[in-house]
Amino acid sequence: MANDLVRVYLPATVPLVAALRDGDELPGLAAHAVTPALREWYAEGDEEELEYVAFMRAAQDALRLLRDDPAAPRRRVVVSADVPASQVSVENRDLGTSAVRLNSAVRRAAIAAFHVDEADAEPVVADAAEVVERAAGGDPDAQFTVDSAEDLDLLWYAPEELDELLR
Repeated sequence: MANDLVRVYLPATVPLVAALRDGDELPGLAAHAVTPALREWYAEGDEEELEYVAFMRAAQDALRLLRDDPAAPRRRVVVSADVPASQVSVENRDLGTSAVRLNSAVRRAAIAAFHVDEADAEPVVADAAEVVERAAGGDPDAQFTVDSAEDLDLLWYAPEELDELLR
């Protein structure tokens, strides 16, 4: 069972994934995955729906990373990776949580895909990054702004398309 793989969704920014050009690991230990608490909360959801929830939570965390890095292009990035179950721990047991912690950086070979906003989305994403914490605090106007970003689809890139993603 320790060799089982878990699909995790890591929030990132363009500069974070650009570091993969020169390195073999993606920094970042916070991620999202389908957890037992998420399964319990969405009892009626199938696996694809649960994965979508975890993915969208990672996209929202990417907004927080953008807020903290004003130099990064205003594009959300989510990295899908398959890591050994032994590398993943669930620290938060709140009902419905998808948050997990990785005990080491994600190796490039574990990356299944990159998901990135297209360049045209940058103004909407920039606005959402500015207000994401206010939205989490219950501000309805801020939530509307974040929802506008969440309505945008992220483009899919295979791991070998990293250079194309970074253009």
